[in-house]
Amino acid sequence: MGRPLKFQSVEELQTKVDAYFNETPKDEWTITGLALALDTWRSVLCDYEKLDDRSAYSNTIKKAKLKVENGYEVDLKKHGRTGTIFALKNFDWRDKTEIDAKVESVTPILGGTTKGEDVSTDNSD
Repeated sequence: MGRPLKFQSVEELQTKVDAYFNETPKDEWTITGLALALDTWRSVLCDYEKLDDRSAYSNTIKKAKLKVENGYEVDLKKHGRTGTIFALKNFDWRDKTEIDAKVESVTPILGGTTKGEDVSTDNSD
């Protein structure tokens, strides 16, 4: 990240994150609410989450986001609301089964041919 970090230390960031979770009712925890409490934007939180060279910052944000995600998961378990399902999809949850099917080879049946096989006939007799 080219610009200077908004938070000068991991401790400063953690203190503000803790304040958000302590002062906000659990059923109102959101990523946007966290960003507002930190006086920043959601995109800045995403940038901090990707700071490989400063893993303590990244871990602080990942753990905070995990707490928000857990709140949605608990709400889903208790109430099964569609809004909660939508929110969890933003945390990469899926509500469908995905099947990855690969075809390794094709075996001809009933006299068929495989791709690339010469199907021409020689009628020069």
